[in-house]
Amino acid sequence: MRFVESCNLPTEWGDFRLHAFEDAANDKSHLALTYGRWEPTDSLLLRLHSECLTGDALFSKRCDCGAQLNLALRRIVEEGRGLVLYLRQEGRGIGLLNKVRAYHLQDRGSDTVEANEQLGFEADERDYSMCGPMLRHLGVRRVRLLTNNPHKVAALNALGLVVEQRIAHQAGANPHNERYLQTKAGKLGHMLG
Repeated sequence: MRFVESCNLPTEWGDFRLHAFEDAANDKSHLALTYGRWEPTDSLLLRLHSECLTGDALFSKRCDCGAQLNLALRRIVEEGRGLVLYLRQEGRGIGLLNKVRAYHLQDRGSDTVEANEQLGFEADERDYSMCGPMLRHLGVRRVRLLTNNPHKVAALNALGLVVEQRIAHQAGANPHNERYLQTKAGKLGHMLG
């Protein structure tokens, strides 16, 4: 993982810094959006957010991704400091085109896990190993993780980061994603209330 560059990124929530990283192993780029200042001993709000073009940019109601990203940015600004790692892992790691194929299978009755498996993928193919170098570069050692996914907590712990707290992070439930959320809870272990 190689740090590339940083710049200012004003948003509707506040003025962030955007940091670009390049992973030469798979030719992917990842981003960190940081807000405020901190010391290495501080415990920061952190959201690990896997790219979701349909939810983040096209405002899809099939998922809760865009709503979770918006909520994370708002919570970080309210807190006065924190960060989002925006990870290029579309469709739980299967890529954008396969995600569209999976959506087609869901239109025909499969749930999100079944669709991925019918395409020859695991239910969740994401890898969080890039987070360690990114967080070390940014001077982050201790976090309070905005997530409903216990696998993210375990992944950060395995990378040697201290996850002091998992903070429930629910947003964007609607009639179009009800089955999707039920599947995330029932088959992927997400902690949804």
